[in-house]
Amino acid sequence: MKKHFTSDDLPLAQILEEASTGTLQLPDFQRGWVWDDNHIRSLLASISLSYPIGAVMTLATGNPKVRFKARLLEGVQLQNSPEPDVLLLDGQQRLTSLFQALKSHFPVTTQDSRDKEMRCYYYVNINASLNSSLDREEEVIVAIPEDRKIRSNFGREVDMDISTRDLEISKEMFPLNIIFDSSETMAWQILYLQTGPGEQGDRVSKWEKFQQAIVNPFIQYHVPIIKLIKSTPKEAVCQVFEKVNTQGVTLSVFELLTATYAADDFELRKDWDARRNRLAQHELLKGVEGKSFLQIVTLLATYDRRHTHRQRFPNDDAIPAVSCQRKDVLRLSLTDYKKWADRAEKGLMKSVPFLYNNRVFKSGNLPYASQLLPLGAILGRLEDQADSYSSQQRLTQWFWCGILGEMYGSAAESRFANDIEDCIAWILNQSDDQLPRTIQQAQFQADRLLSLRTRNSAAYKGLHALQMKQGARDFRTGQLIDVHAYMEDAIDIHHIFPANWCYSNEIEGKIYNSIINKTAIDAHTNRRIGGNAPSSYLARLESNDGIEPQKLDGLLRTHNIDPVTLRRDDFGEFFNQRFESMLRLVEDAMGKPVNRSPDRDESPFAENTGSSSEVVRSIIENGESNVVEFKSTALLNLHTKSKDYQISWAIIKTLAAFMNSNGGTLIVGVDDSGHPIGIEQDYPFVKDKSRDGWERWLTDTVKNALGAIAILEMQVRFENLEEFVLARIDVRPSPKPVFATPTGKSGEMFFVRLNNTTRELTGKDLLDYRSKNWNY
Repeated sequence: MKKHFTSDDLPLAQILEEASTGTLQLPDFQRGWVWDDNHIRSLLASISLSYPIGAVMTLATGNPKVRFKARLLEGVQLQNSPEPDVLLLDGQQRLTSLFQALKSHFPVTTQDSRDKEMRCYYYVNINASLNSSLDREEEVIVAIPEDRKIRSNFGREVDMDISTRDLEISKEMFPLNIIFDSSETMAWQILYLQTGPGEQGDRVSKWEKFQQAIVNPFIQYHVPIIKLIKSTPKEAVCQVFEKVNTQGVTLSVFELLTATYAADDFELRKDWDARRNRLAQHELLKGVEGKSFLQIVTLLATYDRRHTHRQRFPNDDAIPAVSCQRKDVLRLSLTDYKKWADRAEKGLMKSVPFLYNNRVFKSGNLPYASQLLPLGAILGRLEDQADSYSSQQRLTQWFWCGILGEMYGSAAESRFANDIEDCIAWILNQSDDQLPRTIQQAQFQADRLLSLRTRNSAAYKGLHALQMKQGARDFRTGQLIDVHAYMEDAIDIHHIFPANWCYSNEIEGKIYNSIINKTAIDAHTNRRIGGNAPSSYLARLESNDGIEPQKLDGLLRTHNIDPVTLRRDDFGEFFNQRFESMLRLVEDAMGKPVNRSPDRDESPFAENTGSSSEVVRSIIENGESNVVEFKSTALLNLHTKSKDYQISWAIIKTLAAFMNSNGGTLIVGVDDSGHPIGIEQDYPFVKDKSRDGWERWLTDTVKNALGAIAILEMQVRFENLEEFVLARIDVRPSPKPVFATPTGKSGEMFFVRLNNTTRELTGKDLLDYRSKNWNY
């Protein structure tokens, strides 16, 4: 294996001389010098005692692939800064401290123990240095203020003045900033021997001892040097720097590229600050950091490199990889940055309306902030090609598979690379032959709903966004939740069955705290709910806010809440039904079935036999209303004993009317008087002549008449009552108008519920109704 470094010991005097001439400089990514007075005196004391101060690491310059902007060590003053021969990677604090204290003729700017700035020179007390019992750091090496006067009594009295060479001699205080200047040291020595205090013979003896104790250790001191050779790759340089960085602060790729681009006179930080300010105008993009932006640019650059190579050399197996790992970002050339940075910014900007459409409005509500990287890269690459309906649908499926499949938890860089490759090909080719790997690999276990309890989970945030996307409205105001989402703290996630009620009714916390029992509602509405039973707080909402029961039921349905079970305070059946509703929500978003147990018994209340049939019986006993209707059959004309299209059309009209009003429940297999007669009579007219065939016929019929979106507003359940099979069809209020198209006919029809009947609206009545209910 090739060795990337050499090691040697160099005299400290030589290292500081190289710094003073600019031969040794700092890479610009090095942070500023920060050592305080205590650290500096400790360092000087260690050298005077010939103690080790640790190795220094440098990098030989001259590699065109590893270019960093360089700067002089703090304190070095040159009119023209030369190109350095070596860059200092580790040892900045030590060498800068030593340069300023031992080589510079200017005061050292540092801090005292209270972090207050101080400017000083460092001296050695000659007499104290000869007393081995004295602490060198505390009593031998002294920091003297820049005017070279030590004061007391709040500066009013001067205790020591060494502001001139003669005063230094008289006080026997040797300035350390001349110790490597042999002529200056000699001049100081001669003057001291001639005019210093005491007898000359004593001064000669004292100087000899001082030279042995202090001067010689400094002059003879060597520092271990580890030198990275010129051919060391940039990522290795950066990795080594971080491992030896004594400050313990990780150096970001942004700082490293800033130093690299500065060598070509490009100010990356200035460029990023301008882009960040533009991005921050959108709440969703306020959290985008410089590193993430560079990763998006790197994804675009490496994708383009791979795409271009494949076009030019279709038979070449050595195709460049798409990647945004640290080493790839560090290799991002300035040319590539300038080429793709604007596209990366535009991609992030285009992600805002996409996220709004998926009901994510704030950066804190992003299920995965990291998913912005591949999303921004995909949109940046595709630009207008991502705007079509089919492209948005595909991108939306990928988005929700990533969230609900919980695919971006950690170390997601390789997934980002797969995403940009797979999604761009999938969107441009408009073929499902090869689904993106994120969609293929995404799985959702049905029982995961039970463990989603806090917003720390991406899937938890995602499911609440999906609730808003399907038109959830506040219980009290009736306003769409997504309108509130633009307002700070306007909505939050709260329990449907209040926690106090659940605790009193001995329901386990892990169950009632799951997402099944939570939804997004207005803070004022939540205060109305309090800790009361649902039947109680629903009555209070109706009374205090003037909401009609059927209207309130419609609002509850927008949250996939069954109003019948909620009004009965039937937690178990409520939980079962909402569990199934949320699984359908997941399946629709991911475009694939969830993983279920063979018995589909993941809900803890799945074995509550008889509860659901009791609910149906209760609905039947309460009779028809503007939110409840009964139909004897869906296909069979009981009078003619034959299949009748008008019977099926009546089913469609009722469902459409419910969707355009407050939602509702249609029970098929019950006659007008409320007696069960079953749907079995329809079986001869459907494929397989079974209940499953009947359900498939209903799904196809609704899809053809009302559109595929209407299927999402509908839930079908079958109940056995008095040995008959009944179909309970619950529909939510639709977030937009639903039009019905009769089979074999042109034109669309619009139906609503008025009292207990279904009525068609046309003309001005239709326009007024749409304006009132959907604001258009």
